[in-house]
Amino acid sequence: MSPSHLLTTDWMARLERLALGSGRRVAGTLQGKRRSSRLGSSLEFADYRSYAPGDDIRRFDWGVYSRTGKPFVRQFMDEQELMVSLYVDCSASMDFGGSSPESDKGGGKGENKLLFAKRLAASIGYIALCSYERVGASCYSDRIQGRLPVLRGRGAAMRLFQFLQDMPPGAEGSLSTALREPGAVPRLSGMTWIFSDFWLGEAESSLGSVLSRLAGAGQEVVLVQVLSPEEIDPELSGDLRLIDSELNTGKEVAFTGRVLQRYREELVHYQNELRQMASERGISYVALSSGMTLQEAVFGAFAGAGLVRV
Repeated sequence: MSPSHLLTTDWMARLERLALGSGRRVAGTLQGKRRSSRLGSSLEFADYRSYAPGDDIRRFDWGVYSRTGKPFVRQFMDEQELMVSLYVDCSASMDFGGSSPESDKGGGKGENKLLFAKRLAASIGYIALCSYERVGASCYSDRIQGRLPVLRGRGAAMRLFQFLQDMPPGAEGSLSTALREPGAVPRLSGMTWIFSDFWLGEAESSLGSVLSRLAGAGQEVVLVQVLSPEEIDPELSGDLRLIDSELNTGKEVAFTGRVLQRYREELVHYQNELRQMASERGISYVALSSGMTLQEAVFGAFAGAGLVRV
């Protein structure tokens, strides 16, 4: 894979033709590709600002440059950028299934959950950067493990890829605890994507509270639940000891067809609860398997939910 271990160049070329399907009318500060909440036509000049790498060269004002020798771009009233915030769950439970550059855990069907979540986040981030949106990224477990300053422009994509690629799996996961840290919640209104398995070591009410907080902060939230094929449809039998990867506690379980059926029913029930929790707050929820391809996830699930568009 080149230039990143996360995305191939062929896949990146396909992503460049897409845009995020945000339904939010934003009032940003810099020129972008989407309609803002401010009135005006696409030809209504607003102001100048200094040119930055990644800016649309079509907005470059050569007249000002010839007079002053300083690079400026034109801004228009109705074309403003969207702030896109990416949160990737790097807790221990995400480092499961398939193959992973961080560990040799798993070995089952599909791809390692954490690696798949990173590739999804990289794909969404790249779509946003190619559309002249601003992109910020954070990885969390029970705290914010790493935070990438806001990026803009296609040229910043490698910084995003490298950041995601370098983040190792952490310990116990808690989205509500992580987002209580100062500055963890986006300051500007925008679109927030959360990639996680949502195996919560906390009460579901805590998740509902943090989702309400994000929505109250002007965020259009997208929950992307990533589970491995083994978690969705386990093929286990006999007397086994299951180990909690985050708490390191164990439980003896005698697996029978009835036990597995009950597990599948509980999983469906839990996902329906997540879906309802999201729906009540105007939040999008998408459930994915790490056994899917990126094409199935982006052009299938995300496009089908109206989250990306051509």
